[in-house]
Amino acid sequence: MRSPRPAGPAHRATARVLEILELVAASGEAFALKELSLRLETPKSSLLPLLRTLTSRGYLEQGRTGEYRIGPRALELGSGSPARRELPAVARATLVDLNRRTQETVFLAMPTGDGTAVVYLDKIESEQIIRYAVGVGDQRPMHATASGKALLAFMPAERREAILRSLDLIRYTERTVTSLPALRAQLEEIRRTGVCVNVDEIVAGASGIAAPIHDRHGVVVASCTVGGPTSRVRPRARRIAVEVKAAARAISELLGYRPERPTVPPAPAGSNGIAVLVSGTPGRAVDAARGRGR
Repeated sequence: MRSPRPAGPAHRATARVLEILELVAASGEAFALKELSLRLETPKSSLLPLLRTLTSRGYLEQGRTGEYRIGPRALELGSGSPARRELPAVARATLVDLNRRTQETVFLAMPTGDGTAVVYLDKIESEQIIRYAVGVGDQRPMHATASGKALLAFMPAERREAILRSLDLIRYTERTVTSLPALRAQLEEIRRTGVCVNVDEIVAGASGIAAPIHDRHGVVVASCTVGGPTSRVRPRARRIAVEVKAAARAISELLGYRPERPTVPPAPAGSNGIAVLVSGTPGRAVDAARGRGR
């Protein structure tokens, strides 16, 4: 006996979702709505709700000009996903060099499937006796880590807002940001400077400095982070931030990223593009070297 066929509309919608994912994943390219409509021979009005749902759930990413490409949730389907397997190998030499230059622990992280946390794909531990330690495969909250905020800041706006609305802004220390307005202000500052300096937000006495890693389409896929005791990291924040940004840029280039123009506007004179974000003071930044606003 044949199994009963699914109801027509539900079956067609499921098939269309799979066709979208298969097309985008197989090509590795980004597609505008019009092009997807032509390729799949489907009206744009029928595709748009499906694309919006897939984007909000992280299975697709939408670029700055509206084109759609495969998203992190789709890449995470299965523990042996190419993103998890290949990115650490591509980034390893750069991470080792960053560890040598900073003498602090270095991490490579990417978003979890639901985007509410980061998962660490690789680490190079500091040789210093007191150091920041985290295990490969460990997860940490997106809103309270430098790794997470560097990822959030450079996500497409629709995806970022969907994640922000789903976050449980738990307070871990007195410096943890626990309001959406304050977090949005921090993310705007990170987009402007290209780096996140996180002080005592996840663990009192520990700080992290992170920058985003982009793939060849310009989509943020991971973050590169230096972590260590606040007493060592904060006084050197400006220099470490320069090193972290350079490392993230080098890894991005290995992935094929070729920015045509700066992704963030230039920082005000005197800031060198590096800012420390201070919890509890929405939208406020202090110069890392001079400590203004402490």
